[in-house]
Amino acid sequence: MTLRRTRAYGASGLVLAVCTVFAWQNATAAHNCHAAATPGVNWHECDKKLLILEGQDLSGANLFGVDFTSTDLRNSNLLAANLEKATLVRASLADSTAKGARFDRIEAYRTDFSRMDAQGAVFASAEMQRSNFQDANLTNVDFTKAELGRAQFHDADISGSRFSFANLARADFRGATFTAPIDFDRAFFFLTRIEGVDLSNSAGLSQWQLNMACGDARTELPSGLTRPEDWPCQFQQE
Repeated sequence: MTLRRTRAYGASGLVLAVCTVFAWQNATAAHNCHAAATPGVNWHECDKKLLILEGQDLSGANLFGVDFTSTDLRNSNLLAANLEKATLVRASLADSTAKGARFDRIEAYRTDFSRMDAQGAVFASAEMQRSNFQDANLTNVDFTKAELGRAQFHDADISGSRFSFANLARADFRGATFTAPIDFDRAFFFLTRIEGVDLSNSAGLSQWQLNMACGDARTELPSGLTRPEDWPCQFQQE
């Protein structure tokens, strides 16, 4: 009985191994770095840097780990695309559509996301220092644990977005709007620009965060929190 069971398990294991090999081969074959930019294209970990891809339809595309360094992706359709771990350093996604797209763990230093429609997108643990989100639609976006030092959010709609545990050092939220609560739970607010911003409906803010931030008399705060005595910050007067 023991021998039969061993043989049975051995046969099952062999079948599983063969199926795994075929699945791996099929997945590898599906990666086509020379394929044209089309909806659903599979550019998994391809080199696409320094290209002009303005206005392309990459909706639903697998762009995991793609190197888009300095690539022009303006006016592109990235609806529900997967850009996890992609490199977007100094790339431009201005005026693009990226509703529901995945940008988890991307590297996007000095990247242009201005006027992008990214409703419901995910930027968790992304590296986006000095990136530009001016006038972008960022409603219900997940920025959990994102690195957003010196990022610009001028006039962006950040309604319902989550910045919990994000690094917002020197990020600029002046002119940003939101009609649904924002989660700032344990976000790092060192010299974060919140002058004139109505934060009364935000969630997760603590006094220690505000004590590091840069607001002014026009900044509206949640109940129970007070404006620090050293507001406005000194560099604003230079």
